[in-house]
Parts: sequence; structure tokens; C-alpha cells
Amino acid sequence: MEIKAIRTEADYLAALREVSALIDLDPAADDPEGERLDVLGTLVQAYEAKHYPIDPPDPIEAIKFRMEQSGMTVKDLVPYIGSLNRVYEVLSYKRSLSLNMIRRLSEGLHIPAEVLIRESEPLAA
Repeated sequence: MEIKAIRTEADYLAALREVSALIDLDPAADDPEGERLDVLGTLVQAYEAKHYPIDPPDPIEAIKFRMEQSGMTVKDLVPYIGSLNRVYEVLSYKRSLSLNMIRRLSEGLHIPAEVLIRESEPLAA
């Protein structure tokens, strides 16, 4: 199993083609093709993390996304944020999240605290 490091965009694209072909084969994890897929996948992930980093989401957008995923309403956020008025203020970017809100949201909605502590900025319309 000769595998080389992914150092250039051409290497990356070649690795993606090979990963795609291996996925189509659907090899068992302990087959040589499965092991090759595992190693190439790790190399591709490392290259993407270095060259195409993804910024964490805006905290308020993360809360809205979790609400949508879970079928939650604004009222469902009251235990995590406070009064209904406060929830509306937070969701409209008029009030920042407090440390206690961040803790409750992180624990209750399973949103990473690292996402919630970021500075919020309303998305441009």
C-alpha cells in the first residue's frame, strides 16, 4: 500500500478521485482497499482542515439551527435563556448571551460552548 502525502491541490484532487473509487467498491474495513480508504480519508481530512478551514457558526444561528432541527419554538428556549422577551432579544441580536445562558444552552441543547461564546453578528440580509 503505497500512499504519499497530500501536498498540492493536484495531489488532493487525485486523492479525492481515489477515495471516490474506493467508496464505490464498498470494501470491508480489514480488506486492503478498506485500509487504503481509511488512510486516504485521514489524509484528505487533514489537507482540508489546513487548506479549507470552516469557521464555527454564529452563536445565534447555531441556536436557530438547533431549534429547527428539534422542532422547537421560541417558548422552548425560556428555560435556557430566560423570559420570553429576553429570548426574542437574544434571537434578534439585541442582547448578548450571558455565561449562564451559554452553560444552559450547551448542556440542554448540546451546542458546543466554543460556538456559543463567539461574538454574534447579525447576518446581512
